[in-house]
Amino acid sequence: MKRLFSILVIAAIMVLGAGNLKAANMVNTLPGTIATFVQEDESATAAADADEELGFHQELKKRFIEGGAGFMGIVLLCLILGLAIAIERIIYLNLATTNTKKLARNVEEALNSGGIEAAKEVCRNTRGPVASIYYQGLDRADESIESAEKAVVAYGGVQMGQLEKNVSWVSLFIALAPMLGFMGTVIGMIEAFDRIEAAGDMQPSLVAGGIKVALLTTVFGLIVAIILQIFYNYIIAKIDSIVNDMEDASILLIDMLVDYKNKKRV
Repeated sequence: MKRLFSILVIAAIMVLGAGNLKAANMVNTLPGTIATFVQEDESATAAADADEELGFHQELKKRFIEGGAGFMGIVLLCLILGLAIAIERIIYLNLATTNTKKLARNVEEALNSGGIEAAKEVCRNTRGPVASIYYQGLDRADESIESAEKAVVAYGGVQMGQLEKNVSWVSLFIALAPMLGFMGTVIGMIEAFDRIEAAGDMQPSLVAGGIKVALLTTVFGLIVAIILQIFYNYIIAKIDSIVNDMEDASILLIDMLVDYKNKKRV
């Protein structure tokens, strides 16, 4: 009995000692465990920051690839061609913009001091459609005021056509980009329903891919249309401004020619 009691006491001491040893080990390893958790958390935070640092264009590139090369490539082509035409028109219109009042004043001074040829020389040295219209009107001024007026009106139409050249292509791409996006949407939905029909079951994983592609093509088509619409409205406003200047300048030219003819008669 004493021997059994001694064995139990020894076993209890061993259990308590093992428990104390485990507790000590846990206390000793606790800082390392905490440090490991902190490092893992910092790593996760760094990875999240890295994902955020990818930026807008990386996310755009990712979504573009997910949308599929077919329709997304065509939509991108619409954007590139539309922007190329819009930028060319903006540069042309800015170069065509002149100070109409200054030109009219210089032409009037040259007309009064040196006659028709001096006024034509001023127009030759000035760029823009208004100067070209003035030159055509002055070139017919020796015939009659009516001939000069007809030349101004006719050449004004020619210059208007030059200002509006290729602008219709920008409006085409504005209409075409969202239509292609909607077509991609319809095709993506059809593919999604084909997968449902083939599987015989309505599972979200079957339709998620097709719907995602469909929505991405629509979004990119609308983005392209919005960008080109901004450029298109600017171009139209610029053309309207130049045309108004041309009309006002044409009236001033006819008035100047009438005054010049009257002074010559006197």
